[in-house]
Amino acid sequence: MEADYIYTPGIAGDRFFRALRDEGKFLATHCEKCNHTYLPPRMYCERCFSELEKWVEVEPTGIVDSFTVVHEDSNGEKLSEPVIVAFVRMDKTDGGIIHRLGGVKIETVKVGMKAKAVLRDKGKRKGGLMDIEHFAPA
Repeated sequence: MEADYIYTPGIAGDRFFRALRDEGKFLATHCEKCNHTYLPPRMYCERCFSELEKWVEVEPTGIVDSFTVVHEDSNGEKLSEPVIVAFVRMDKTDGGIIHRLGGVKIETVKVGMKAKAVLRDKGKRKGGLMDIEHFAPA
């Protein structure tokens, strides 16, 4: 499920995607004033508006906060197999990532289940969200 975007990821997003592509690392920004950690990373704290200069590496794990099962593509065509899309709230951050769940049967997916990012092979990463192949049960 590829998606084309018309917006650039910005400075923080670019750094996040470069670290993901080159090192397989998940980077977040941390506000030392509010003690909030943002993933996706931001340049400014949305709570106190401080500039965020501290970058931290976080684990590629989280909790399924919500999910849906997709039966049609963006053109309304029926998919050969349903796709599970979830919002995974990343551990120790104030945020998360919307992405596919893989390696799991639809009937076993539950809100609150642990998930871990599965990355594409390093040679196939391009510096975007699809460098994450999917999230799998952890």
